[in-house]
Amino acid sequence: MTEIRFYHLQRTSLERALPVLLEKTLERGWRAVVVARSAERVESLNGLLWTYRSDGFLPHGSKEDGNAALQPVWLTDSDENPNSANVLFLTDGAVSENVEMFDLCCELFDDNDVETVSAARGRWSAHLKTGHHLTYWQQNQSGGWEKKAEANETA
Repeated sequence: MTEIRFYHLQRTSLERALPVLLEKTLERGWRAVVVARSAERVESLNGLLWTYRSDGFLPHGSKEDGNAALQPVWLTDSDENPNSANVLFLTDGAVSENVEMFDLCCELFDDNDVETVSAARGRWSAHLKTGHHLTYWQQNQSGGWEKKAEANETA
């Protein structure tokens, strides 16, 4: 069963949190798919991952780059896993009907967007009914993450 983590962005923007989480993913030898809600957002994230650090970048690609199977991080606005990723990142309220294709699904949602927070709560309930292992993470004062809730229930 897929582990699903809900990351509640309260102190940091997606643009600051996502690269750090992707770095940790790659450090573990995993591959990732990042799903955004639009092609424009994919393009924005693509640029971000090239420039977010002055001393490096995250290896990644999108439909514009091609060669999905070769990309350790794939950025998309589609519900897909073309690089055989272990980890799925859902951003900006994007959803997936295929979380079971991944070992881990990370839903990142912005505290400043009431609709996204409400939708994330609804997805928590829906995933709980399907038996996935769920964890809820909040940012602490230092910008790190603290696990605030954990649930696992079978249908």
